Amino acid sequence: MAPGPGRVFYVLCVPCVNLLALCSFIFFSSSSHSPSWIRWPTSLSPREGYVGVGEKEKAQLFYYFVKSEGNPVDDPVVLWLTSGLGCSALSGLVYKIGSMNFEIVEYNGSLPSLVLNPDSGTQVASIIFVDMPVGTGFSYATTTEASQSSDFLQIQQAYVFLRKWLIDHPEFITNPVYVDGDSFSGLTVPGVVANISYGNAATDPLFENNFEIPYAFGHAIISYELYQGSIGTWQRCNYGLPYAHQIFRSVDDHLYLSEKGYRSLVYSGDHDMMVTYLGTQAWIRALNFSIIDDWRSWHVENQVAGYTRTYSNKMTFATVKGGGHTAPEYKPHECFAMFRSWISGEPL
Repeated sequence: MAPGPGRVFYVLCVPCVNLLALCSFIFFSSSSHSPSWIRWPTSLSPREGYVGVGEKEKAQLFYYFVKSEGNPVDDPVVLWLTSGLGCSALSGLVYKIGSMNFEIVEYNGSLPSLVLNPDSGTQVASIIFVDMPVGTGFSYATTTEASQSSDFLQIQQAYVFLRKWLIDHPEFITNPVYVDGDSFSGLTVPGVVANISYGNAATDPLFENNFEIPYAFGHAIISYELYQGSIGTWQRCNYGLPYAHQIFRSVDDHLYLSEKGYRSLVYSGDHDMMVTYLGTQAWIRALNFSIIDDWRSWHVENQVAGYTRTYSNKMTFATVKGGGHTAPEYKPHECFAMFRSWISGEPL
């Protein structure tokens, strides 16, 4: 069975289309297993598997699952949708909120090693990292037709994936379920949650794209003359990916989910120039919900970690001080503190 409407929440970060080149370079594969050179730390070795989706399960979605280090019986289950079309879920596992990081050492010709991540989200939640859309990482299709994907198909397949995964893991059916993602996933995360709610994180580029040049000018990255010359001419590039883009704004999904009473966390690295916090604030304001906890700083270990505001629709917006486009890569300690507080229902 699918998680009930009262048990589903969502975490949302803002969208764009980019991520580590390393991920797309190393891990693009139709292989049916994870990289043989990886040596997982025994204590937190992830489970790996496939879930078939689509007609006759011709699309096989690969996933890593790491059980909560806290209380997996009661802790939430998080479905993590990796950002950047075509980037492996391994990037979320080892670069962002997963239980491991690559050990940073001078290259000596040996294979990379993994070490435990002290700021892992798995300290307070069980997390599923899934390779999608099909063709990403170790997910694969058995036919050419099944290899085609799109925004709406990805949303539908994420819903089917989660439903089937919970059927296969009945011990987690009663746990709260969160859907999490950053960068491009900002467009699809609300749709996945809405799909769950129906029973069947870019949010609005119109707002977001218009603030990239003003942000660059305001941070003294470009000159006044270049700023003046760019007004009215800025266009987002066409990435030309073999993927059908069908969702160009998800504001309506946010409104629907707000009416259902779901909580959401929207966060922006304040050094992100790809999808700036100014654009994120613009589409949040367009939702037209009243403010119940106005702009204030939030702290980690007595240091300002960013600024936050909470709205009457149970949406929390937060900036991450010094964070880039995918904030957990730049500020893992602060982002874990933010995630831990919010998922526990505590104010930042």
